[in-house]
Amino acid sequence: MTLADTLGDRGFDSDVLSTLPEHFSALVALPGEPGYERCRPWNLAATVQPAAVVFATAPHHVAEAVRFAAEYGLRVTVQATGHGATVVGDDTILVLTSAMAECMVDVTERTARVAAGATWQQVIDAAAPYGLAPLCGSAPGVGVVGFLTGAGVGPLARSVGVSSDYVRSFDVVTGAGELLHVTPDQHGELFWGLRGGKATLGIVTAVQIELLPIPEFYGGALYFDGEDAPAVLRAWHGWCAGLPENVNTSIALQQLPPLPGVPEPLAGRLTVAVRYAALDDFAEAATLLEPLRAAATPVLDTVAVLPYAAIGAVHADPVEPMPVHEDQALLRELTSEVIDILLAAAGPGSASVQTIVEVRLLGGAYARQAEHSSAFCHRNAAYTVTTIGVPAGATAELVPAQARALMRALAPWATGGLLPNFAPSADPQRLTRVYDEQTRGWLADLADRYDPEGVFRTGQVVRSEPQNHL
Repeated sequence: MTLADTLGDRGFDSDVLSTLPEHFSALVALPGEPGYERCRPWNLAATVQPAAVVFATAPHHVAEAVRFAAEYGLRVTVQATGHGATVVGDDTILVLTSAMAECMVDVTERTARVAAGATWQQVIDAAAPYGLAPLCGSAPGVGVVGFLTGAGVGPLARSVGVSSDYVRSFDVVTGAGELLHVTPDQHGELFWGLRGGKATLGIVTAVQIELLPIPEFYGGALYFDGEDAPAVLRAWHGWCAGLPENVNTSIALQQLPPLPGVPEPLAGRLTVAVRYAALDDFAEAATLLEPLRAAATPVLDTVAVLPYAAIGAVHADPVEPMPVHEDQALLRELTSEVIDILLAAAGPGSASVQTIVEVRLLGGAYARQAEHSSAFCHRNAAYTVTTIGVPAGATAELVPAQARALMRALAPWATGGLLPNFAPSADPQRLTRVYDEQTRGWLADLADRYDPEGVFRTGQVVRSEPQNHL
């Protein structure tokens, strides 16, 4: 059955599809037209083939797309960078917000108003001259809004908490095509749900966030040879137990390809990266790191006092688009048995095809509830384990299979939860891990209220009924 046939069954006039650009004040590209290829997401593993791409430059363009979709039985989804992309089918209009990249810093109030398409790097660049810091994730090239609607667990989460706890307001287009200004006191139920609920409740066109006075930090990464993985991983495990919450750390077993930008000591081999980011007393932070420096001989040491603008150096995430497969588990505890499992899965001699297997320490400010509650769950997790692989070439099928096998092996120590921004998927079963039952129920009820026509019933959203896919 063709798209026209399917939409016809819904009462949709298929001729409207060909004249769709006439219904919008924004530029629109249909399949095969110039510009349509810009819907390609950063994560090339996600198949994104919408009915049309709307190049929004203002909030009313988003509202137009939503109202059109509601009238003609289509869906709407949004993309800024596409780092967290999921499948987009040909019953869906994709609103591309990357041109909406305005960022206005209020130095007196220590806030930034950020439009829907801005990346964290753009906000960092705007705030850094004033010694202020936006609480970004590990990759500054990620979009601000997608990160915050997924709550946002950044490289300083133990010290400052979840990034969405620092949101002051949203501007959002609901499923009725209405633009609302949302604060804790104005549409408070949406303010609760937009922080963690991803795109369930609407398309955010702008957000106001607090900026923190963090001009610099002590951090970077220690890199060790893969043969030292058992010693380093076990040393890291014991070392984590006594860390104060001004210290943030993760450890990654990684196999980086020999590509431009990858340092020669790390390229084409198994290495171990100890990521480190500390605030406050830098001399104390350096002393705290010494046991890890003594665990083995680093092949590369990038840890130093760095400007906050260099926060991306801690994880050194890739910047170029690529196909990515992620999986994740949240752990109640990290035990010697878990260390053995990780080494067997991704350590020396494991034949792992994962690019990265990371263990991140949580706790501290991450675990504390913020002043305003949100749809973010799982603050009780002690660690995350995340796999990142590139499903391409001869090992494409092995990447997800190995990741699933590792998660099954970790199940006895796992909470069963999953963070919204990791391992994105439209699978409704995944959402039972992202949110507890009460949170899912509240999100579904709000979605039915603010999106009665089901315009946003696509992708990673919570609804009271299973999603319909053509």
